[in-house]
Amino acid sequence: MSARRRPSERLFRLVCLAATAGPLGVLAWLVGDTLVDGIDRLSWSFLASYPSRHAEQAGILPAVAGSLWLIVTTALIALPIGVGAALFLEEYGGRSRLARIIEINIANLAGVPSVLYGLLGLGIFVRTLGLGRSVIAGAATLALLVLPIVILASREALRTVPDGLREASYALGATTFQTLRHVVLPMALPGILTGAILAISRAIGETAPLIVVGALSYVTFVPDALDAPFTALPIQIYNWVSRPQEAFLKNAAAGIIVLLATMLVLNAAAVLLRHRLDARKP
Repeated sequence: MSARRRPSERLFRLVCLAATAGPLGVLAWLVGDTLVDGIDRLSWSFLASYPSRHAEQAGILPAVAGSLWLIVTTALIALPIGVGAALFLEEYGGRSRLARIIEINIANLAGVPSVLYGLLGLGIFVRTLGLGRSVIAGAATLALLVLPIVILASREALRTVPDGLREASYALGATTFQTLRHVVLPMALPGILTGAILAISRAIGETAPLIVVGALSYVTFVPDALDAPFTALPIQIYNWVSRPQEAFLKNAAAGIIVLLATMLVLNAAAVLLRHRLDARKP
């Protein structure tokens, strides 16, 4: 947010814009206002420096490194479990009672607020399993958050594979596992990867679960292991926004720009990857 305008004036402008231009106009105004506030702070020094009590010297290196640790670990946890659950439900579960129970729970979990996942992660990973405020605890919590998205996207991708291909594979003597490995998964791979990238891009912007789990807001080191304390880019932005100084608000705007750029790159990668893999299909 810009500190050059009073909050009441900004709120009045936002309400007027919402009434005249609609949601897209409000979104464009917010993004443009953030760019104006933060573009001057973007530099290599900002990306490669540690946080500081002096806004002009503060950077986002630990936050970026922590986010990278979180996202990679989250993907390693959520993707195998999510794709495996989707394969079970679509190819093995059928209409069994267990499959129906799992489907109901997945549908319910998809609508749960993210802060509740943070409370779940705090109770299970931080306290019960004794993982503490570590990278692995945060990643496991985010994996729970994105798991329903991965499962639903993978199931939709598997449903796009024609049943005739499965039947042809079975007619040639292939087992169910061979059919899945050589026929179903290659055909469904574009949709599965697209859903996985979109799920990970959502995890990048989550703040509430990490705050509940215990992510630090001021970190002067880069995480070097899964059991190390950590921060993330949304947490760093939240910390700067809570400061009254105008310079820290500009730092927060610059951090938001970096976060938006990362999410746009991931979404663009998902679209391009899907198109390229679809083009290779026979």
